[in-house]
Amino acid sequence: MQLPEIRNQKLTLKSLICQYRHAWILLYGIFYMTCFVYLEKTVTKKFHIITMSVDLKIPFCEFFIIPYLLWFAYITVGIIYFFFRQKEDYYKLCAFLFTGMTVFLIVSAIYPNGHYLRPHTFERENICTELVRWLYRSDTPTNLFPSIHVYNSLGVHIALMRSECFHGRKAVRTASFVLCVSIILSTMFLKQHSVFDVLTAFGMAAVMYYIVYHEAYKKAPVLLRAGKPKKKQVLHDLRL
Repeated sequence: MQLPEIRNQKLTLKSLICQYRHAWILLYGIFYMTCFVYLEKTVTKKFHIITMSVDLKIPFCEFFIIPYLLWFAYITVGIIYFFFRQKEDYYKLCAFLFTGMTVFLIVSAIYPNGHYLRPHTFERENICTELVRWLYRSDTPTNLFPSIHVYNSLGVHIALMRSECFHGRKAVRTASFVLCVSIILSTMFLKQHSVFDVLTAFGMAAVMYYIVYHEAYKKAPVLLRAGKPKKKQVLHDLRL
């Protein structure tokens, strides 16, 4: 290989590293999964039971396993999209998600929690119940609140609603809303989470929304904010 070609390859590699240097934030995923796996292995018997009376009135429905599993694609695609398309939205989304996930780890460590809401048998036998069995085997009913399934779904939907990339794209925004709501409902209908876990996730999302979007918008330079339409608060962005 000739020297000019080697030099060009080095320049190309350097430009790629500079262009995508914001990928370093994703290393947080290694830290999170390490802590989560540790908590899953240690919090198995002695924990505080987290339930509400309304949990007993919510029926089990195995078909909600579909949106529950779609959560993984929803979060991943959301992060990847903003990573390549809009760096500012990517930073805000990561700040929103990773801060909440850290709070979840701290809560789980200092206040071990779980529930006994899962059914022991199923009324029907189908592919969905098989998937639920797999889920129950791979994920213990501990370390539950605030629900990260709910919290991260809210985070991605808020990021999408606040992004300039999706202004005027009603179909995408509506699809995101439907999927977000379906995922939230799935956590309760699959007996993965108590209503309490969902409510605390909404509460934490509201706080982080104010910090990441409202406060950050106020502190942005005036020229960057000029001419942009004013946004309503959380209810507007969630369309709830």
